[in-house]
Amino acid sequence: MARFALTIVRHGETRYNKEKLLQGQGVDEPLSEIGFMQAEAAGRFLSDVRFTHVFSSDLIRAKQTACTIMKNNKPSEEIKISYDARLRERKYGIAEGQPLSELKTMAKKSGEQCPSYTPPGGETLDQVRARAKDFFEFLCQMVIDETSAKDQATPGAVGRERVTAVDLSLFINHSNENQAGYQDKSDLTLDANILLVSHGAYMRNWIKYFVEDLHFTFPPELKKSRELSVSPNTGISHFIISLKPGEINNPAIRCICINRHDHLEDLNADTSHYVV
Repeated sequence: MARFALTIVRHGETRYNKEKLLQGQGVDEPLSEIGFMQAEAAGRFLSDVRFTHVFSSDLIRAKQTACTIMKNNKPSEEIKISYDARLRERKYGIAEGQPLSELKTMAKKSGEQCPSYTPPGGETLDQVRARAKDFFEFLCQMVIDETSAKDQATPGAVGRERVTAVDLSLFINHSNENQAGYQDKSDLTLDANILLVSHGAYMRNWIKYFVEDLHFTFPPELKKSRELSVSPNTGISHFIISLKPGEINNPAIRCICINRHDHLEDLNADTSHYVV
């Protein structure tokens, strides 16, 4: 069996987020001052986590967030960030650069509702989910291939990466001592520890892919309001993925936290910018 940890982080705030304007793919807006502060806070939160792989959307707001996080991460300083267009935000076509309220107006005129409405030139939710599926399966196959190579080189998986109890407890909400059932597994063995930086609507569709296609269910300890909501800027979600040989399409998925943003508590900023 192969097992890996997956930490997913939304990019920091941009001016468009603050002004509730749609960015999608066509508006490549950099982080605002607050956005950099949020990314720094996320970097401090993740500073002691040793990642084996780091991936980011190739849009500037995600790239700047990923670079800022990794600048704060000494255990992973030799890891290079891989930028991938499959992690880009949903494309909103003619609605990009427009207020979110305009998208809602367009949807109403078409007899539809957000987020299922697709403006002209935009991506459908199925297309976004297909990108998420493609990238997740890429990650799974990558981990399986690397694990197989390690096992052949070092029989008994002696060379596998390990995550300590401290690493896992970082993501656990300690007000729920039994959250996700991992607090007592200090010997949990991982074959990879992956960081992924992406976008709000894309991440929401990734989680929906987990729930609707892979039949993943959230543990009861997590707040229901967070499960399928759009993550706040630099919101952090953490999953443990287990894969049996030959079953890449049937992973066991456990959620440690979803859209966590308590690392922003010391910032004098509104963390509720959910506009994509």
